[in-house]
Amino acid sequence: MEYIIRKAQILLPSGEIFLGDLGVNQGKISAVAPIITPREETTIIEATGLTLLPGVIDPQVHFREPGLEHKEDLFTASCACAKGGVTSFLEMPNTRPLTVTQAELDDKLERSAAKSLVNYGFFIGATPENLPDLLTANPTCGIKIFMGSSHGALLVSQEEQLEPIFAQGKRLIAVHAEDQARIEQRRREFVGISDPAIHSEIQDEQTALNATQLAVKLSNKYQRRLHILHLSTGIEAEWLRENKADWITTEVTPQHLLLNTEAYEKIGTLAQMNPPLRSPENNGILWQALRDGVIDFIATDHAPHTLAEKAKDYPHSPSGMPGVETALPLMLTQAVAGRCTLAEVSRWMSSAVAKAYQIESKGSITPGYDADLVLVDLNAYRPVLREELLTKCGWSPFEGWNLTGWPVLTMVNGEIVYQNGKVNPEKRGKALNYTKY
Repeated sequence: MEYIIRKAQILLPSGEIFLGDLGVNQGKISAVAPIITPREETTIIEATGLTLLPGVIDPQVHFREPGLEHKEDLFTASCACAKGGVTSFLEMPNTRPLTVTQAELDDKLERSAAKSLVNYGFFIGATPENLPDLLTANPTCGIKIFMGSSHGALLVSQEEQLEPIFAQGKRLIAVHAEDQARIEQRRREFVGISDPAIHSEIQDEQTALNATQLAVKLSNKYQRRLHILHLSTGIEAEWLRENKADWITTEVTPQHLLLNTEAYEKIGTLAQMNPPLRSPENNGILWQALRDGVIDFIATDHAPHTLAEKAKDYPHSPSGMPGVETALPLMLTQAVAGRCTLAEVSRWMSSAVAKAYQIESKGSITPGYDADLVLVDLNAYRPVLREELLTKCGWSPFEGWNLTGWPVLTMVNGEIVYQNGKVNPEKRGKALNYTKY
């Protein structure tokens, strides 16, 4: 298909807004110009008053397939992505079976080719025993290590288990940085407490800092490419400000920027996630680190559970919350409020992610790049409503929040996958290509 998106406010790679037309041909951005003359076969998309951004690349999601499809599956999750302006995702290995060998990676790629409306990539999960797979599995965006908040084969918490992974190979290592020994010790200290707010005490700020410092130590020893997932504490951010090498990147979630421990009183176990929400003071420190570049980009850590599962008493309630539908409007609402700029949001959610993971031809409105685009309305506000969500779990920790920047149209590889409130369930994304790893 050939399209012209007409009279849009186009966010250019320079950060400037350009009022004009954008052409799409054979899945690529063909031109950006004041006026593009259509051919007979060209479809015109009128975009007066709307803002055109690169599609969001969400670099940390848990889409639950295979094995946990009662929570989410690749089709429902990708529909939620399309509605939220997420055109590509990188998915985590804690499915059933675990994604720890080439066979399981291939299975996910095949499932996504058949079911996903948006582009997809997958991490290979580290275990204490699967180093050969970590060196050879392909294609993968990187190695995921759960240093804490996990159990079974995916838990790699001891330095003597971690070091061989850092010592061999060159592909990116992404860590869930929590100190498992400290978590277990503090669980014993606080046993018997069913108030979910205790979750943030058990997995406290020191728990996160300990693991981040260990991961950085090993990364520095081997000069190994390291990414620290969902940074949650101010003490980590300030420590990294002085100790972050050029080959280390970090991310933060909208939850850790916009929610804090006060949420437990309002939404109970729906506020429970790993790493936990922190005190209100941490919100401001994380924001500053994000603006300063100590934190490089944003991920949702979309990790859905059913409402029935979330209704269990703590500690039997699972940790995690959905996020792909709301992340872009949440951040654009912050931009409109003056907390950051439109260009910063796009960098944090698109171009910086593509750069960090070496994803080809994504994350920028540049002729020749893939036409992964989202057209948003920054002039209207709508609340987050449970009944409108496309994620299978059917809830959001941001329910009731009044947001702007909701997508009007989402395009993946030059095909419209979402428009005016409806997904096109027939469209399919593609496996992401990486220039390294």
